[in-house]
Amino acid sequence: MNPIDPVRPRAAPISPAHAARETFDISLDIALGEAASAFVHVDCDGARAAADASDQRRQRGAATGPLDGRAVSIKDLFDVAGQTTTAGSIVLADRPAATTDALAVARLRAAGAALIGRTQMTEFAFSGIGINPHQGTPVNPVTAALGLAPRIPGGSTSGGAVSVATGAAWAALGTDTGGSIRIPAALQGLVGFKNTQSRTPNDGGIPLSPSLDTTCAITRSVGDAILVHEVLSARRCTPVRRSLADWQFGVVEPLLDGMDPEVQRAFERSLADLGRAGARITRLALPALDDLPALLQDGGLPAAESWAWHRELLARDGDRYDPRVAARIRRGAAITPAAIAELHRLRARWIERMAVDLGAVDCVLSPTVPVIAPLLAPLIADDEAFFRVNALLLRNPSIVNQLDGCAISLPCHLHGNAPVGLMLWTTGGRDEALLGAALEVEATLQPGRTR
Repeated sequence: MNPIDPVRPRAAPISPAHAARETFDISLDIALGEAASAFVHVDCDGARAAADASDQRRQRGAATGPLDGRAVSIKDLFDVAGQTTTAGSIVLADRPAATTDALAVARLRAAGAALIGRTQMTEFAFSGIGINPHQGTPVNPVTAALGLAPRIPGGSTSGGAVSVATGAAWAALGTDTGGSIRIPAALQGLVGFKNTQSRTPNDGGIPLSPSLDTTCAITRSVGDAILVHEVLSARRCTPVRRSLADWQFGVVEPLLDGMDPEVQRAFERSLADLGRAGARITRLALPALDDLPALLQDGGLPAAESWAWHRELLARDGDRYDPRVAARIRRGAAITPAAIAELHRLRARWIERMAVDLGAVDCVLSPTVPVIAPLLAPLIADDEAFFRVNALLLRNPSIVNQLDGCAISLPCHLHGNAPVGLMLWTTGGRDEALLGAALEVEATLQPGRTR
């Protein structure tokens, strides 16, 4: 079996000689076949109608949208008109269908995207592993194609990443509260861009932590990430372009702890390649990181804010929740309103300190996660292993959410090896600079290279 290579699209690109409908038929075949476990619902009729409409616009010479004729999957916590939003939970299975699209979904649709279906996720988006005991867990298709034993897809946007990795979708709409876009992107060799939270709308979705939730997407390239971000943010995004030698990158030692040998080799090779290409890389002290545990005590904002949303549901249907998810939400019951106000105050001060510490560099380079995709079976069976691995996966990416920053995960492994993600991140509002640096890093590392 040839390994799936997410940087080499499996479906033919849309062109005047290749109709959108033909491309969608390929995507739908994948969504209904090898990627079926990634989807809660595949919208065959809606996708085909959107593809046909795209072809008709092209044939008439009519104006087309920036995503015209491209298949986009939707994480199952966004409302899509006429469909039920369950957020990966059987507790919400009997909810009425949504009457309107979430704002992000509406923007994708208006840009010409064809919504191919709703994707699987961790229940209520509450873990970075991607296991869902109710609806099933999609196996990581990239590591499976390498002949490895079943491994996790990463979460919580598990099905979204699988939809892109297999070619069922060109991009996947998801959310990132502590790494839920970047973790599955890293573990499946994809690009996951988490923008500054305020730039994209969360309206029309089921929240995890409104203070941290960010609407964003998984794609195959930085260029595609920019295109989707422009649609989601409804604004022009102009990356800062300059040569690699004009970027100053920082490396933070604590974020390198616990690296797998595969991750360590890929990360060190990436630093070496960037250095040879002229990038300036320095070791960076971030003393403010020592204060982060105070923001995460007793579950922090995710526990406090999710408890407020789930309290009544848990009282009525708590026995139908994933016990691991319910346990994490219930930690928020002990966090008082005064403690929540203190968390917000501490966070604001911490963001100020971090901005000072990060002032010497354009952005930080770190492994997105310090391990390749872990084996699935032990994490299903063992609570201790589950929570230990979940904390490890969330460790690096969740810093950026607490910072209200922006970050992007790029594949940095060699073709044929298990996927490894390289994360670039910085403070909030610097999205264009981050994306400009990411374009240079991506070009230098050449995703899919063989040496």
